[in-house]
Amino acid sequence: MSPTPDPHNGQAQPPVGIEELLERVRAGYERIAPREAYEAARAGDVLLVDIRYAALRDRDGLIPGALVVERNELEWRLDPRGSHRLPEARSHALRIVVICNEGYASSLAVQSLRQLGLYRATDLVGGFQAWRGAGLPVE
Repeated sequence: MSPTPDPHNGQAQPPVGIEELLERVRAGYERIAPREAYEAARAGDVLLVDIRYAALRDRDGLIPGALVVERNELEWRLDPRGSHRLPEARSHALRIVVICNEGYASSLAVQSLRQLGLYRATDLVGGFQAWRGAGLPVE
């Protein structure tokens, strides 16, 4: 596989695998554990955002109070400057916890949100499955 050009400087960069990419992305922020996310949500300190696709939500249930935003709409709905933003997307200082099924896709989504200036965005370690496994509420 040949190197791909870096969009910032035009220099060729060697390709990386998904594990390395996740490691690099996650090094830039602190992830949150299910119990901590639950307590923060109860206190009104975070916005839980479920990016799982409909079939998983139908199969496994929903986290009460979590905002459902499909992954392909995430940036459009949470960009405070965007014309298609949700009412909850009021500020770049909004503390967002992105939740996917197992805590992988959410890390990549956080990287994208942080590039939009949502500097407090993080994701749930272990995703929805860890939330449910911790015995936290599911509808």
